[in-house]
Amino acid sequence: MPAVVRPHAAFPLALVLLAALAGCGSNAKPPPFAPASGKSKQAVGQLGVPTVATKNTTRIAGADSVADAAAVAQAVYPAQSPDTRPTAVVLAPTADWRGALAASVLGGPPIHAPILLSPADKLPPATDQALRTLRPTGSALAGGATVVRVGAVPKLPAATRATDAFARDPFTLAAAIDRVQTAAAGKPSPAVVVVSANAPAYAMPAAGWAARSGDPILFVTSTGVPAPTKQAIRSHQGAHVYVLGPRSVIPTAVERQLATLGGPVTRISGADPVANAIAFARYRDPTFGWGIRDPGHGLVLASTRRPLDAAAAAPLSGAGTYGPLLLVERRAPLPPALAAYLLDIQPGYKGDPTRGVYNHGWLIGDGSAISVPTQAAIDHLLEIAPVKTTTTTP
Repeated sequence: MPAVVRPHAAFPLALVLLAALAGCGSNAKPPPFAPASGKSKQAVGQLGVPTVATKNTTRIAGADSVADAAAVAQAVYPAQSPDTRPTAVVLAPTADWRGALAASVLGGPPIHAPILLSPADKLPPATDQALRTLRPTGSALAGGATVVRVGAVPKLPAATRATDAFARDPFTLAAAIDRVQTAAAGKPSPAVVVVSANAPAYAMPAAGWAARSGDPILFVTSTGVPAPTKQAIRSHQGAHVYVLGPRSVIPTAVERQLATLGGPVTRISGADPVANAIAFARYRDPTFGWGIRDPGHGLVLASTRRPLDAAAAAPLSGAGTYGPLLLVERRAPLPPALAAYLLDIQPGYKGDPTRGVYNHGWLIGDGSAISVPTQAAIDHLLEIAPVKTTTTTP
């Protein structure tokens, strides 16, 4: 009888080839986008191919998270008409990845506010320009505000309608952000995501889910559950608590403390940051999780070395192709666990590829975050591939 051979049947060989591909090539930073003429020898590079775009990937090529956030905000909201402008934007701190990460929930329903980043003293040019371009219309759900200021960020012109969520520690700040989100939604969410305040690479994937679902991100330490986090969880009245990360960063004793706060507790984890993000992307129960175990999805990929990129990229998880955040640990090569996951969800087709489903990847950061050879390897694994059939003897 015929047996279907999925595109990743030659997995070991594919890993060898992908490792070779991701480990070679130029290490130069990608060229900036520029209009180019066919008369130029550098036309293709100036247009951003293959650095900014390949057939299955699109790169937000910021040299830092501030630029990435500004670009993502304008990719999600092109602001070319009133209905392509956001009602509000979030201005989050660059000085504290935890505040920025927690602010990702405001990118989810019901406000859907893109995130911009800034240090405390002055708006960076990219952020300032993005605010001017986006021209948020004002969110009735946020008290008419056009900007939600989170943590230590600059004051804005007096004419700007702003709502503030401020605290000096990340636990109180996350709880304050949760209150803004709950007020906008009109009720507390039925789930919360708890992450480590001291292990950013393990916490990063929570940002995309918060922007997708509206479930808040709250923080614990390796020794316990701080009082503001306890209070925030109790305010959700028996919500399901999802612990993201292994016991090496959130010990069992902390999990037990969380279990005393009212609702059930479920841990989702992987042995390292890459595996942890994959476990979260795969996870699904009846009311929570991405459940990405098959082809036909968007994905967002960022570097563990740039935790603020998780917040910057969060709006891409709450719009468009709604992709979970996956991680790479180095510029190259592609982590084997990530290669295996992409192979597992690689699309396949029989006969006519136009009747298939497709995967697409957003890459966050320039070549110093995710190398061009790694991008090429990811593109290869996202490509829809012919499904081979073999005949077996009964």
